[in-house]
Amino acid sequence: MKQINIEQYSIKDIAYTGMMVAVLEVVKLALASIPNIEMVSFFIIIFTIYFGFKVIPAVYSFVFIEFFLWGFGLWSIYYLYVWLILVFITIIFRKRRSVFLFSSLSGIYGLSFGGLCAITNLFISGPSGALGWWMAGIPFDIVHGLGNFAVCITLYIPIRKLFDKFL
Repeated sequence: MKQINIEQYSIKDIAYTGMMVAVLEVVKLALASIPNIEMVSFFIIIFTIYFGFKVIPAVYSFVFIEFFLWGFGLWSIYYLYVWLILVFITIIFRKRRSVFLFSSLSGIYGLSFGGLCAITNLFISGPSGALGWWMAGIPFDIVHGLGNFAVCITLYIPIRKLFDKFL
């Protein structure tokens, strides 16, 4: 894994990090009332495409703001690793420009979100508890996956054009 060195960060990188955190938090709060429809996954994919591993401080800043806004719970453990998984998967495909590839990635990620979170439950409630928890959430994961796919297929091209123009 590539180590992030603070000396590699310019003032511009720090400003971009702040803007990424602001966007992630705004889109999270804006859609909070709609269950499992979110744009955080989409923007983490976009930010990772453009900023690579420099997105990690923004992701964790977002995560810690979420902790302070909503308190700490079992979900806090999930947030420590689920977004990082999305960053690493996106890094693999980062040089590609396919709207369908990234929409599929976003959709599959949303569909598997409950399964990724169930990993933590393995240690807390054992295999049967984790499996039961995951299965109970499958309808929500389906909505999450479809929502992620729809958001990405709709916004990917216009947002990429915007980023290409200004970055």
